[in-house]
Amino acid sequence: MTEQHDRTTSHSRAWQVLVPVLALGAGLLFGTSAALADLDSSPSHPETLVGLIQERNAAVEQLADQATVLQEQINAASDAGPRAEVVTANGLAPVVGTTAVEGPAVQVVLDDAGYTLETLPEGYTVDDVVVHQQDVQGVINALWAGGAEAMMVQDQRIISSSAVRCVGNTLYLQGRVYSPPYTITAIGDPGTLMRSLQDDPTVSNYRAWADILGLGYEVTDLGETELPAFTGTVRPQFASLVEPSDRPTEEEGPIQR
Repeated sequence: MTEQHDRTTSHSRAWQVLVPVLALGAGLLFGTSAALADLDSSPSHPETLVGLIQERNAAVEQLADQATVLQEQINAASDAGPRAEVVTANGLAPVVGTTAVEGPAVQVVLDDAGYTLETLPEGYTVDDVVVHQQDVQGVINALWAGGAEAMMVQDQRIISSSAVRCVGNTLYLQGRVYSPPYTITAIGDPGTLMRSLQDDPTVSNYRAWADILGLGYEVTDLGETELPAFTGTVRPQFASLVEPSDRPTEEEGPIQR
């Protein structure tokens, strides 16, 4: 009995020693983890596609604002510098989109039909009731063919290197993401632009689907409108020497598209 009592007492004393040691070790581990977490300054990243797109869109908007400020500084420095050879650059500016353009304008608005999975007409799919990339491109091409002098999609000026792409049910343009409705604005002769839209086969096909399923298609004569200059970076890939005889005269006006 005495031997058993001694063993019990020995185990009890061992636990009395081990419990504080284990508690102290656990406390040290928790403290170290917390300290390392505070020291880890690496930014967290979105775990979903929507979050990633929103993060990238915010970053692009911030960079675009910085680019606008830098472009204003460049313009100010250019205006203060030598004026030789600036006439040619000013003549080309409306064509390449680096200056604002004002004139009569036509606006086209495309929009999804607004169905849900529950209200989708029988025999049709979701793809049938939303605006696609080729629909937007069809309107843009028809307006260029109708003699548009300048164009803007949503709030961005379109230039020769602009590419309109669809990402899911959103529009991706020059680093920014847009949801419908999609607005295309073009400066030019309103009558000619509207006839070009009417005659274009791609736009005509979209109008037919719009009549059947209720897709949005609205054309408006805006009257006198100003389109802002393109604020991004223009990176030329090819260049050629402009001879004095090739430069536009005051009578000829600026080079037209």
